[in-house]
Amino acid sequence: MIGKIKGATELVSERGMRTFILVWTGQFVSLIGSGLTWFGLGVWVWQETGSVTQFALIAVSASVPATVFSPFAGALVDRWDRRRAMILSDTGAAAMTVIIAVLFYFNSLEVWHIYIAVAIGAMFGSLQWPAYSAATTVLVPKRHLARAAGMVQTAQAISQTLSPLIAGALIGLIQLWGILAIDFITFLFALLTLALIQIPRPKVSAAGEEGRGSLWKEAAFGWKYIRSRHGLFVLLWFFAGVNFSLAFFGVLNTPMILSFSTPQVLGAIRSVGGLGMIIGGLALSTWGGPTRRVYGVIGSGAILGVGVIVYGLRPSIPLIIAAEVIIMVVMPIANGCSQAIWQVKTPPDIQGKVFSVRRMIAGSMTPISFLLAGPLADRIFEPLMAVDGAWAESMGKIIGVGPGRGIGLMLVIVGTLVILTAVISFLYPRLRYLEDEIPDMVDE
Repeated sequence: MIGKIKGATELVSERGMRTFILVWTGQFVSLIGSGLTWFGLGVWVWQETGSVTQFALIAVSASVPATVFSPFAGALVDRWDRRRAMILSDTGAAAMTVIIAVLFYFNSLEVWHIYIAVAIGAMFGSLQWPAYSAATTVLVPKRHLARAAGMVQTAQAISQTLSPLIAGALIGLIQLWGILAIDFITFLFALLTLALIQIPRPKVSAAGEEGRGSLWKEAAFGWKYIRSRHGLFVLLWFFAGVNFSLAFFGVLNTPMILSFSTPQVLGAIRSVGGLGMIIGGLALSTWGGPTRRVYGVIGSGAILGVGVIVYGLRPSIPLIIAAEVIIMVVMPIANGCSQAIWQVKTPPDIQGKVFSVRRMIAGSMTPISFLLAGPLADRIFEPLMAVDGAWAESMGKIIGVGPGRGIGLMLVIVGTLVILTAVISFLYPRLRYLEDEIPDMVDE
């Protein structure tokens, strides 16, 4: 009898893995298309305006609506079939892509159109991540969750490698609207894979029963669950602090490189960094991460800080490439280890609520960074580090002067803050031992 039960369990696990791989494939292809669009939109806005602030507002337009809507999206994901939630998310994002493409084709596209379309697309997209993460938990056996997270990170890495190369080569040939058309086709492929599968609904847990009620109550329950588990609460704020710092890096590194180089070189740097992320994702997929996954999170965070410091030191393409590789190798390990911790410590039937609140809090600081990054760069740090700037004879002797050097100094400061956040977090025992203190909520 035990052998039959074990065999049936293995069969269910095998079917779940096959379903996960099919979903993963569709999302991977869609990521390629989305990467083309983000690269193309960023270059177009920068070339049209030359403003770091207006460039950064693209990220603000994506992050603010997603952050505000995220708790309600999580509650809806737990109420709905997760597959249908992903289909709705992809459909809404595809519609926004079509609108931007049509406006560009008819020479009517304005920068503010992009902000609105990105904001609406982000609201639809807020359904995607909690639905995808929660679906993974019910499809993949617990022992393979870190590897599945590694696969997701690898897909993002390959997208980051290929998309800039493809977009950089195509943007001069088929223009922005052609890139957006390709993105739309990849959305259709993702929708096809979702139409071919079924995702089982998780069993209702005690926490799930407690969290039932109005949409407002269910949206707030994710926060209640996290707040009552101190280790997860501290892990959440660790990522909030790191995200606050790295959001500056995410917005500023593109203008810094374009200040002394070309979009083609930028694309090549992104692709080389993507190779590093592929290495990190594949390593996690095969290795499964350290026994104490929280060490993988904190240690990777410290290494990320070092990479950001190196990134800003000099306007040197080889140095920037080295820093990009460092950052991208450890990023999937940090994210994958964290994802596995949350998936194991959260009942599957409330993961939509919990993961959405988790993403909202961890990402709540990033809009502040996005809003600060442009004005700080344009009005303070770039003038200070100009050839005749106030700091040209002090900090300029270390990191250089001229266009982009104020941004470089900002990255050095950001990297230092990330390292300090990692060190302080490691010294806090409730975070170090959270995997011992909080019981697992997922069966083998």
